Amino acid sequence: MSSVESDSLFPELTAPSAASAAGAAPAAPYQPLAERLRPRTLDDVIGQRHLLGPGMPLRTAFEAGRLHSMILWGPPGVGKTTLARLMAQAFDAQFISISAVLGGVKDIREAVERAQSVAAQGRRTVVFVDEVHRFNKAQQDAFLPHVESGLFIFIGATTENPSFEVNSALLSRATVQVLKAIEKEDLLALVTRGQQTLGCPLFSAAAAERLAAYADGDARRLLNAVESAASLAPVGAGEIDEAALERALGEQLRRYDKGGEQFYDVISALHKSVRGSDPDAALYWFVRMLDGGVDARYIARRLIRMASEDIGLADPRALRMTLDAAETYERLGSPEGELTLAQAVVYLAVAPKSNAVYKAYNQVRALVKQDQSRPVPLHLRNAPTQLMKGLGYGREYRYAHDFEGGFVPGEHYLPDGLEGTQFYAPVPRGLELRIGEKLADLRRRNEQAIQDPPSGA
Repeated sequence: MSSVESDSLFPELTAPSAASAAGAAPAAPYQPLAERLRPRTLDDVIGQRHLLGPGMPLRTAFEAGRLHSMILWGPPGVGKTTLARLMAQAFDAQFISISAVLGGVKDIREAVERAQSVAAQGRRTVVFVDEVHRFNKAQQDAFLPHVESGLFIFIGATTENPSFEVNSALLSRATVQVLKAIEKEDLLALVTRGQQTLGCPLFSAAAAERLAAYADGDARRLLNAVESAASLAPVGAGEIDEAALERALGEQLRRYDKGGEQFYDVISALHKSVRGSDPDAALYWFVRMLDGGVDARYIARRLIRMASEDIGLADPRALRMTLDAAETYERLGSPEGELTLAQAVVYLAVAPKSNAVYKAYNQVRALVKQDQSRPVPLHLRNAPTQLMKGLGYGREYRYAHDFEGGFVPGEHYLPDGLEGTQFYAPVPRGLELRIGEKLADLRRRNEQAIQDPPSGA
């Protein structure tokens, strides 16, 4: 029987009997705890109630016998591979697993041949592609004709957003099922299940909480940690406490995907916390990024952007603050320099907010992109030659410093047809409150000069 068939997917993992211990049968090979506790049925699956609960999409598909191609999208250790295997088992289908990290077109061809072989016997095939986003366009396209013909059911697993990483043609032929990180209560239940399976000392309540936080929603990571801690527990120990757990795990950082979906989610959370004037939340997400190994220089660049996009002229000191923090970090390095970045984070969060310059800039960009190339008004043109002066270049230009307050009432500087257009609208906060009052006065003087021009004008 093929090793990929459904009835050989989950070999019995019970402890050896007394007879086998006496030499009647060879001992079962070692298997990691995470593999020993891999669910054998849907009811064994921990978490994903939004997909597997009564009446939910995947539960309904299982019960109705309607297996279909799909993309399983979710963070590591949440059961993507397990669900694919359970689907093959439930429908008595051949299960073929391909790793997009190690595999290629050759593996796809072999999967097609094996699927054709069992199809002749009236049996279906599930082709599971782990890390499907690692396959290039040509490799993903190789699946299309066989998915369309029904030769096999395609199930792809990815930690990346399939909208960006999976070809639209393949995506249109599969449903996307979003898996969530395992919740804390489920992780704590898994700790209990793990220690029962290992027969190790119990974890204290505090140690179990630390394990759940360490796992960060990843069941496989949790069970690996449970096994490591159990193997290093002192003989005869009544329980495994936090101190023993720390000795076993060492100083390991939480999982943090520096190039994936979670990375951009945490950046977004930091930016929005600053924009929302919440220094506590901003500091939390800032430290989460550092804790996950993000380059502090990258964070500094993002802070500089926030100073311009969300604070702008409401507090021009914010930009200088972020530039100083970035420079100081370069001089001090880590960890001392990180405090200056934290100072900048808090300053940005509590500073008055304005996106007026950001909005004005984008409006002008959009206008220039779609508008005609309007000529520069004659009075604003430079006249370095006599010919240009003869053509009227710069003739009616009025030098602002020759007027009271350095302002020429009634003058216009935009191209013809755009006179009076306003892009920049200061917000009534911080320094922009005063800027707004100043602009309102200048515009009032402009309107008055246009309505009642001075004599000789």
